Amino acid sequence: MKKISETDLIINPDGSVYHLNLLPGDVAETVITVGDPDRVASVSKHFDRIELKRGKREFITHTGYIGPKRISVISTGIGTDNIDIVLNELDAVVNVDFDSRIVNSELKSLKIIRIGTSGAIQEDIPVGTIMISEFGLGLDALMSYYAADSTADIRNLLEKVQNHFKYIRGINPYITAADKGLLEIIGKGLRKGITVTTPGFYAPQGRDVRARNSVPAFIDDLRTFRSGHHRITNLEMETAGIYALANALGHKALSVNAILANRVKFEFSNNAAAVIDETIQLVLSRLP
Repeated sequence: MKKISETDLIINPDGSVYHLNLLPGDVAETVITVGDPDRVASVSKHFDRIELKRGKREFITHTGYIGPKRISVISTGIGTDNIDIVLNELDAVVNVDFDSRIVNSELKSLKIIRIGTSGAIQEDIPVGTIMISEFGLGLDALMSYYAADSTADIRNLLEKVQNHFKYIRGINPYITAADKGLLEIIGKGLRKGITVTTPGFYAPQGRDVRARNSVPAFIDDLRTFRSGHHRITNLEMETAGIYALANALGHKALSVNAILANRVKFEFSNNAAAVIDETIQLVLSRLP
């Protein structure tokens, strides 16, 4: 098998992977991702015991147990550029022999569950809702650099997305579905929709502060998209990248969103910490 070069996969002197500072064996097969490094402890405080804590830059990892179930929680920071690092390095830690630099003959499939914050763009989704991303729709450039497979249903949905947003210069949308098994188990009884992942927080999410926004009706255009019963429900900055790279690498992914804002009603949660903690506890209680 092909040996991975030292510049394609960088290993630190201590044998850990370059950015995440993780060694083979440090990562559980169930991984929770959070954007905010401070939120890692908000998840791991619910563990019965923590076996390791590692960190480098914005990437903090705690691995521990709830009962006999081993779980890792890792902070990604913001944006799909960081997701590119986290997903590729998590995969390397579990599927590459760091000594030989050869991909293992038997591959592991991680269960990756994002717990993140998000803003709703539909009037009927109140602040405080816990939403599941049935699909991740990326408006960033990440997947322009990767080969990815898709089903006929996904290609049909993507074609409708492309037609709806063809007036926006320079975007190359991609769309990926959540893992069906995780969707059924963790998402049971929860609202579901298409989550849009944008390459920024301000103008790319329709905000208008000082710099002039070139797509002033963006939120309205998002909320009016329909394909059968599917509609765009919320905005954030990581989900589509997680879904697409997990799919490309053979992992299972689900994004769970704590809705802290309703962009149409101009409302923001007055108790964001409680909404986030409720989301964390729900996910931990439903982990397969």
